[in-house]
Amino acid sequence: MSKRTSKSTSLPRRTRKLIGAFAMLAFVITYALLAMAVAQARPLQEASKLVQGLSYAIMGIAWIIPMFPLIRWMEGRRE
Repeated sequence: MSKRTSKSTSLPRRTRKLIGAFAMLAFVITYALLAMAVAQARPLQEASKLVQGLSYAIMGIAWIIPMFPLIRWMEGRRE
């Protein structure tokens, strides 16, 4: 258990937040480009307005889920 604690504190919180901010920025840019490509795909464009609205809502929220582990790592352990 002490290995885990020493490993999580190997970087200062400030450094983890800086690294995490750059990682988040890179992920969000990549995700936005992917979401735009999916939104412009023919099957989605030809779908009903309900399907389009649901898919836009899902794509608009789905980027948050992969961010949870990164945010948890950025915050570090509280002791």
